[in-house]
Amino acid sequence: MTPVQSPRRSLLTVDARTRRRNAAETRFRAYGIIAVSLAMLALAVLLYSVFSNGISAFRQTFIVMDITLDSAALDPTGQRDPAAMAKVTTIGYGKQIEAALVHALEAKGISSAEISAKDVSALISKESPAQLRNIVLANPALLGSTIHFRGYANARIDGYFKGRVSMESAVRDSNISPAQLQLADKMRATGLMEVGFNWGFLTGPDASELRPEAAGLGVAILGSLYMMLIVLVLALPIGVAASIYLEEFAPQNRWTDLIEVNIANLAAVPSIVFGILGLALFINFAGLPQSAPVVGALVLTLITLPRIIIPARASLKSVPPSIRDAALAVGASKMQTVLHHVLPLAMPGILTGLIIGLAQALGETAPLLLIGMVAFVRDFPAAPPEGFFDPASALPVQVYNWTQRADPAFAERASGAIIVLLVFLLVINSVAIVLRRRFERRW
Repeated sequence: MTPVQSPRRSLLTVDARTRRRNAAETRFRAYGIIAVSLAMLALAVLLYSVFSNGISAFRQTFIVMDITLDSAALDPTGQRDPAAMAKVTTIGYGKQIEAALVHALEAKGISSAEISAKDVSALISKESPAQLRNIVLANPALLGSTIHFRGYANARIDGYFKGRVSMESAVRDSNISPAQLQLADKMRATGLMEVGFNWGFLTGPDASELRPEAAGLGVAILGSLYMMLIVLVLALPIGVAASIYLEEFAPQNRWTDLIEVNIANLAAVPSIVFGILGLALFINFAGLPQSAPVVGALVLTLITLPRIIIPARASLKSVPPSIRDAALAVGASKMQTVLHHVLPLAMPGILTGLIIGLAQALGETAPLLLIGMVAFVRDFPAAPPEGFFDPASALPVQVYNWTQRADPAFAERASGAIIVLLVFLLVINSVAIVLRRRFERRW
């Protein structure tokens, strides 16, 4: 019998099996595009939510007027002695501002007969008398003269011009009335009120719940900067040295295997566990002060080290063995080979791990809460190194702190603080890209 021959197939002919494989590849590409699109959409929604709620924190409503400083009220001794003038409280300065506001309203022809004098003075922030007091104490020669003063307006007035407060909500709000909002409209129309960029949000300290319009990020920014400086100084040399030893010099035995396993495990430990360790070790045992940047930096260094060591070891391992062999062949020692050839070639990967570790440390909140950095801190820390031991806050902790407060103005400022934190992260990542390109070498 003649054997049955199978039909000859051409590579140019698409059979059913090839069509199924091509369809599977097309579906896989579609799944990838859908996943990336969903991720980008989620990121866009997140950024829109943060920026739409927080961009108004960089703008503030101010009351602008001329104030004649009464020497008899602000300097009872008449000696221009700052120590004696400091005994005059913000109540005395508040009366100066209230009198100047009433005079300014009369000069602009604005009638305030519909509301009481108390309601008129309520338009002024409780922080404004402190602002005026600081100006006078810094320059006592201003007493007796007329100065141009630009102070904060009340948070409800600020919210009104930002769309957070309306006439309808003012009817149900015990802190503001429609008559006060109408007066604010007249003041803005005549130049007694203006909305401008709020530098105090970036440079000022935190404020109490009674004056959310004065709350700033100055202490938190400085505290985060101090912590990142200490983390950089400690984590970079320790992490790189440990990576070089484990990858280039350490013998392969049970001890090094145990160390490697523990490093990998530490990278997966929740950050709050490191906070408990920092509380027990650095505060209870070592006696370091609570809320100090040095304690927060030590805790963040412990968190960051595994995230630096693991990428650094991978980067060192990626350097071709031929580089090491060539250096050793021309007479270089093991140390010279590592420092002069292997380490420069691995530097881009090491820097990437460092920047990722610093970025993650910058956003940590839970361990800082455990060491007391959630406390209300209004005084700026001193310059280094004393400032490392002074009480301070941090950007993520400040965000958490503001979200716990009732006034809606603090929610706005929390979103603004997140914007500042994102800018910090963007700057850090930009530095990483620049350094990678500068140190990157090809072989």
